[in-house]
Amino acid sequence: MIVGILKEIKIKEDRVCMTPGGVVTMVANGHDVIVEKGAGLGSSFSDAEYVAAGATIIDAAADVYAKADMVMHVKEPQPSEYAMIRKGQIVFTYLHLAADKPQTDGLVASGATCIAYETVQMADRSLPLLTPMSEVAGRMAIQQGAKALEAVNGGIGKLIGGVPGVAPAKIMVIGGGVVGVQAAKMACGLGAQVYLLDINLDRLRYLEDVMPANCTTIMSSKAAIHELLPQVDLVVGAVLIPGAKAPSVLTRADLKLMRPKTAIVDVAIDQGGCFETSKPTTHTDPTYVVDEIVHYCVANIPGAVPLTSTMALTNATLPFAVQLANKGWKKACQDNHALALGLNVHEGKLTFKGVCDAFDMPYTPVEEVLA
Repeated sequence: MIVGILKEIKIKEDRVCMTPGGVVTMVANGHDVIVEKGAGLGSSFSDAEYVAAGATIIDAAADVYAKADMVMHVKEPQPSEYAMIRKGQIVFTYLHLAADKPQTDGLVASGATCIAYETVQMADRSLPLLTPMSEVAGRMAIQQGAKALEAVNGGIGKLIGGVPGVAPAKIMVIGGGVVGVQAAKMACGLGAQVYLLDINLDRLRYLEDVMPANCTTIMSSKAAIHELLPQVDLVVGAVLIPGAKAPSVLTRADLKLMRPKTAIVDVAIDQGGCFETSKPTTHTDPTYVVDEIVHYCVANIPGAVPLTSTMALTNATLPFAVQLANKGWKKACQDNHALALGLNVHEGKLTFKGVCDAFDMPYTPVEEVLA
């Protein structure tokens, strides 16, 4: 199979979907790898390193799409790419379709087979291809939240960890999954008083046992959130329904309960956001203010640390990419149910219910296309 590695084209997105080490593995499995020129530069991987690993460098994305049987990205295909994607081609990347109707329509029209990293799901309900970027995003949420609280950035001017004689910041993290736990760990490590909320009591029992003493676990509810909002300096939204639009946990009216110049970080923004006032921002212009509350809503948070992110992502995605290349999409999905759950679009049919529900579009069970 010819595997195409594309250069990212979103603003300030410097990750690449495969390291040169990943190329070595692909080539060892008998596949040809073509890499768009400069694809790895933002992550400190040169074209020469890809050539040494066995890849061929291609000048333009259109040529990669034209030649590759499977194309791989980090972020979702952009509008300029929809027409390049062709029937019979495998697209393997993050898609987040439930928050993106134009992309959904574009991929349906392409006739391609599109497999989303974020909906590949193991039997224990873990999300192996989302987890590494969730780990990065959760940790980065606190770094970026700390910046949002700085007075020079419009914040209240509070140091996350405080100093001797001055209390640290109070931080509410809504969602006790991978993002939420990583955010809470980072915040606790900096000395903040952290409140970690989730709706799963068994999960809270587990977190109560493993989290540091300065983390308080709380059953999430509207009442609990309202009680905490006047007290906290930073709110991190870390809720997720795999493949579906994120539920809203803060309304605009809720912002009135917060003190002026405090901040919120919406890590769920790539799935539509979990705060009513959230809208996607970029690394070049990451924050905005609504009702005196600083909002950080960058949709590709891990792109700020592309070297770490690229290596972590390749560690997770490479085994699945090898399966797809070795067996073809259909046999790979038949043999690996987790990979089958990643199938979102096939030859004009939507095969992930969360996307269909988001846009009231016809749903085709994945079992039908694999039969």
